[in-house]
Amino acid sequence: MTEAERNFEISNPDPDYPGWYTWVLNDPDCYNSFLGKLIVRRGGDGLGDDIARVRMFPERKHRNLGDVVHGGTMMGFIDCSLFAAMRVFELGPSGYAVTLELQTHFIGAARMTEPLEAQVEITRETGRFLFMRGLVVQGAEGEDNMASFTAIVKKAPRQKTDMQ
Repeated sequence: MTEAERNFEISNPDPDYPGWYTWVLNDPDCYNSFLGKLIVRRGGDGLGDDIARVRMFPERKHRNLGDVVHGGTMMGFIDCSLFAAMRVFELGPSGYAVTLELQTHFIGAARMTEPLEAQVEITRETGRFLFMRGLVVQGAEGEDNMASFTAIVKKAPRQKTDMQ
């Protein structure tokens, strides 16, 4: 396992959510751990395999004074979902990639009582960059749009081999 791959891991299927995998952070002191349990999958439920899905489960620590999910929590979740999507799409180690730009448009107040799901799509990939967009949805069928986003991620540099 390379140093970059040691930071994140998509583990075994989640027993509580058939078809989903837990996205386990090996270092519990990283920011991502603040978000709590994250699960991931590719497509499903009417979405194509070109959509990475990342879910978080809001906890009391994620709320604002209005008793809805804090906007900063939602933006942190969106940012982390970009890197989870990289792993879902098998686009190399995500641990050393960086977010260059993230534009977020809040659409609704996210409820504390239901999971949030980021649906992430790669719109373009170049040698060094990923252009991504998506929605954060909530509700049993993902019918409530909570936020939309676009992002540019600079991919991790390729690992040098003994031949380079």
